[in-house]
Amino acid sequence: MRTHHRLLTASGFAVALASLLVVRVDGQAAAKTPQPAKRAVARLADGHPDLQGMYDLATLTPVERPAGTPLVMTDEQAAKLEKDAAARKSYGDAPVKVDRDAPPVGGDGSAGPAGNVGGYNSFWIDGGSRYSVIEGQRRASILIDPPEGRVPALTAAARGRFARNVRPTSDQSAREDDPGFEGGNAYDDPERRPLGERCLMGFGSTSGPPVLPNYFYNNLHQIVQTPDSVLILTEMVHDARLVRINGEHAPASIRKWMGDSIGRWEGDTLVVDTTNFSDKTRYRGSTENLHIVERFTRVDARTLLYRFTVEDPNTWDKPWTGEYTWPATDEHLYEYACHEGNYAMGNILRGARLKETNDAKKTKQ
Repeated sequence: MRTHHRLLTASGFAVALASLLVVRVDGQAAAKTPQPAKRAVARLADGHPDLQGMYDLATLTPVERPAGTPLVMTDEQAAKLEKDAAARKSYGDAPVKVDRDAPPVGGDGSAGPAGNVGGYNSFWIDGGSRYSVIEGQRRASILIDPPEGRVPALTAAARGRFARNVRPTSDQSAREDDPGFEGGNAYDDPERRPLGERCLMGFGSTSGPPVLPNYFYNNLHQIVQTPDSVLILTEMVHDARLVRINGEHAPASIRKWMGDSIGRWEGDTLVVDTTNFSDKTRYRGSTENLHIVERFTRVDARTLLYRFTVEDPNTWDKPWTGEYTWPATDEHLYEYACHEGNYAMGNILRGARLKETNDAKKTKQ
C-alpha cells in the first residue's frame, strides 16, 4: 500500500535527463559480481554497468538481529515470519473505531508515537513483506560485520555525549555550565525538533548515507547515472544526493546533512565515499567525523546489491558493515508533501504563550 504523502510526480526531470544521456549496450558480459555466476548486464556508453532505475527498499530484514541468532534463515523460517507479518498487517488495516475512548494522558505506554496516543493505523504503513535475499540466502539482518549482527559498542566519548543529552531540560544550571548540553527530549524545544519530524530529511537514514529502509512508507529510491555523476533521489522528503565521479571532497569547512559524496568505479562496482557531514545529522549519535563507504553492484536486470561500511572513531569502537538488495519496481515516485497546512506547531506555541501570560497574571495577584 503506497498512498501516504503522495501528490505530484517529481521524477520527470530525472527520466528526461536519463533519456538524453544514456545509451544502452546490452549483451556484454559483466565482470566479477557477488553472484556465483557471471551475468550479462546493461551498460552505458562509457562501458560501466547501468545502475539506473526505480527501487523499492521496503524489507522485513532489520538492521540488527537478536544476539546469538544466525545471519541466514531457512526458507521455512522466513516463510513463517513473512506470513505472520502479513497477518499483523491485515489485522492492523482494519478501520479504527471512531467512538473509541480517548487514550490516557501521555499514552498507554505501548509502542507508537508518544506512547501510542493514536495516529496512523497500518493501512498507511508499508514496512515490507519479504526478507532480503542475497545469493539465495534469506537474511535475518542487514548487518554482516561484526558477525553477531549488532552495531559495535559506543566509545567512552560517545557514552559521555549521550549521558549529557538525556539530562532533564529543566536543569538550567546544566545548560549554563555546559555549552555543549543539548537537553533531554528534542520535542521539548521547537528549535531542536528532529529533521525527519520537520520533514527536512527522511525518517531514520532513508536519505542516507548509509541508505537504509525506513520500515514506514515511501520506500522508493531512483538512480540516474551519467559518466560524470550519479543522482540518488529518495522519495521520502524528496532528498537528492549527487555523487561526483572521480571528484575530490569539498574543503573540511563545507558540511552537509547528507555529507559530501564522491564516486569511483572498481570493476563493475560503484564505490561512493562520503565525508564532510554536518553535526546536525548525527546518524545514530555519530559526529561530523562520520565516514561512509558504499558499494553498488548490479547482480541482475532487476536487482542491485548495496553494501556499506560505517566508521566514526568518536562514536563506535570499530567500523561496521551491512548489505541488502535493492529490488527494481515499476511503481512511480511521487512528491512527498508533509508540513503543508500543518497548524499544530503554531497552535502549540500560541497555547504556551497564553499559558505564560495567564501564569504571570496569577503571580501578580
